[in-house]
Amino acid sequence: MYAEIIVDIAAEEVDRVFTYAVPEDMQLRPGMRVEVPFGRMKKEGFVIRLKNTPDYDPEKIKTVLSAPDNYPVLLPQLMALAEEMRTRYHCPLCEAIRLMLPAQMRGNRVKIKTEEYVRLAISPDLVDEAIAKETRSKKRKLILTLLSDGEMHPVDEIRILVKDAKAALDYLKDREIIESVSVERLRSPYTGQVDEKEDRTLTSEQQEVLSEMLPALEKPCKPFLLHGVTGSGKTEVYIRLVREAVKKGKGAIILVPEIVLTPQMIQWFKSRFGDTMAVLHSRLSAGERFDEWRRIRFGNAKIVIGARSAVFAPMENLGVIIVDEEHEQSYLSQSFPQYDARDIALSRCKREKAVCVLASATPSIYSYAMARRGDYTLLEMPHRILNRPLPKIELVDMREELRLGNKSMFSRALQEKLDACIQSGQQAMLFINRRGYASSVNCRKCGETIRCSHCDVSMTYHSWDKTLRCHYCGNVMPMPERCPSCESTYIKAMGTGTQKVEEALKKMYPHAGVIRMDMDTTAGKNAHFDLVNQFRAGKAQILLGTQMIAKGLDFPQVTLVGAVMADMSLNFPDYRAAERTFQLLVQVAGRAGRGEKPGEVVIQTYQPDHYALESAVRQDYRSFFAQEFDRRKKSLYPPFTLMVRFLCDAKDMETAMATAEEIKNQITCRFGSTPLWRRILYIRADEAPIARIQERARAQVLMKLLNHPDTDQLIAVMQEMAREERAAHTVLEINPASLA
Repeated sequence: MYAEIIVDIAAEEVDRVFTYAVPEDMQLRPGMRVEVPFGRMKKEGFVIRLKNTPDYDPEKIKTVLSAPDNYPVLLPQLMALAEEMRTRYHCPLCEAIRLMLPAQMRGNRVKIKTEEYVRLAISPDLVDEAIAKETRSKKRKLILTLLSDGEMHPVDEIRILVKDAKAALDYLKDREIIESVSVERLRSPYTGQVDEKEDRTLTSEQQEVLSEMLPALEKPCKPFLLHGVTGSGKTEVYIRLVREAVKKGKGAIILVPEIVLTPQMIQWFKSRFGDTMAVLHSRLSAGERFDEWRRIRFGNAKIVIGARSAVFAPMENLGVIIVDEEHEQSYLSQSFPQYDARDIALSRCKREKAVCVLASATPSIYSYAMARRGDYTLLEMPHRILNRPLPKIELVDMREELRLGNKSMFSRALQEKLDACIQSGQQAMLFINRRGYASSVNCRKCGETIRCSHCDVSMTYHSWDKTLRCHYCGNVMPMPERCPSCESTYIKAMGTGTQKVEEALKKMYPHAGVIRMDMDTTAGKNAHFDLVNQFRAGKAQILLGTQMIAKGLDFPQVTLVGAVMADMSLNFPDYRAAERTFQLLVQVAGRAGRGEKPGEVVIQTYQPDHYALESAVRQDYRSFFAQEFDRRKKSLYPPFTLMVRFLCDAKDMETAMATAEEIKNQITCRFGSTPLWRRILYIRADEAPIARIQERARAQVLMKLLNHPDTDQLIAVMQEMAREERAAHTVLEINPASLA
């Protein structure tokens, strides 16, 4: 027997199967991990297929050394998905396979955790006699008495009850009166108790939407786009759909965009489904992720909740994938291969004949356009449950506030509503999409901005430890007393971040309690869970945070939401700036009034006439879509085109720019005289918007390609060009999440 094996080396030149002989005493199946000789090394690999005869001289074929597992780690459908990703993202097959396995599983860096138990090794009839004989050792007598119930007991438990029990245990084992048993102990990522909850009565909208989805569990259909306003009860629809899938013996994957949403979703599903649920996300320890993955692989968990990578969960009989908050850019991987979890979900569901549900209160322009074109089935839930009203939104022009003498970060309207909210015992949420205390530190004498020595960005001031930090490379330096350029002492932290807002709130409301949620306060493993639970339990009246608090969270006592600097994201150099601003504001506004009391929202802006803000105030998605779709059509932005760029980084800008110019010229020479050149609407080599990160100079070749079937040929050639050896490290990005 021979096995065709892909070796786990991420190099283009070895991205093919190699044939190995299978020892007679080894049972292999496709999808299993193996250890094989490769050159002078031993490497891991994956069995792609088995065959009886080799394609060349058997004498030259090496033999598989070992198989670490006795089961396939890759299901056939995931192996097919990996092959598809190899073609779609032009990556080595092993790079795609790595996404489907716990990282520490490679190289056997994580092991099954076991716990030692002891039990009687003698007949129950002889126990009393054995206890009676232990007249010289009270410890041995007590151990035998504990084990006389016939059950296995953890050794750790015995050692707690019997002090210095090791010698006594060893004595009884040596005389074969008791025996040790190793029992696997699963590492669980769950914290806290979850009470079982009864089903809620569905609204007519929920029932109608569910009735559309349920038949799809029996027969393949188009993906669903569920457009439901904030608070319309989309999660309850998810739960009912998943329950029906589980009843039919199928599994479900629920994707959430932010780790902060995972604990809440876990609680909702665990209260209905108990231990049949598993969780996968980056904050799990290596052991927890390994154990959860194995629970899914062996069918002990039928429901998976997690962030982007959970889309690769080894669910054998997949029934449904739900992508919650499908508009979020966090579903797009920033590392190679740059896959989009939404595309992977759609592909898995099509291949495995499962239901795919993309859901959001603010769908992406692309998804809504696909629904309008008929590629997705559009389902809508335009009302909140129990007919609760959407929050009333007030737009405040901060230019007028300044004209009237208010130089505070809070408008008069927001201050008044905050006062009333705190006095009434309700809760408020404030959103500002910038962490730190101040966005920059400037010299008021010479105008110098203190910038990161490794990146072409300004340092952010953090007040809690009086340091300047770079949010791109992590560089930290103490707050200087003098300007590095002119030695002036007239330096000042400028701008506003979450820490500065927190400081102001604590002075204004010293007894209300303020919880801040941003990247700095949620670095710990369970920090998201703990902070959310503290706020839900009423230990603070104000929750302040960045975009991680803007979506999905459900706090019934929140009656006021404030967006402190609502138009900050409008100024980003990105064609999606308006879309992201609209989505953020509608989502954060949706946190208000989800309980019995109505909600209010104050949006502070210097651009009150912008169509994204006007649509957000009306919470009118269709109006925003129409204007944004028309703008992109006129300007030829996605979804009408593809934004493609080669990103080149090197030690110096001269090398980076030379590589960018080389690639641009190569593209021009290769396609300039062919029909494919008409698909390239724009091409330019230039410095990247952030010209240096982590001491690496960055240049780019930015292109706009017409969205046409034969554009795939262009992309395929460009992927090959990106893998060529060059003076600067080069990657190709297709519609990247960030153009910085």
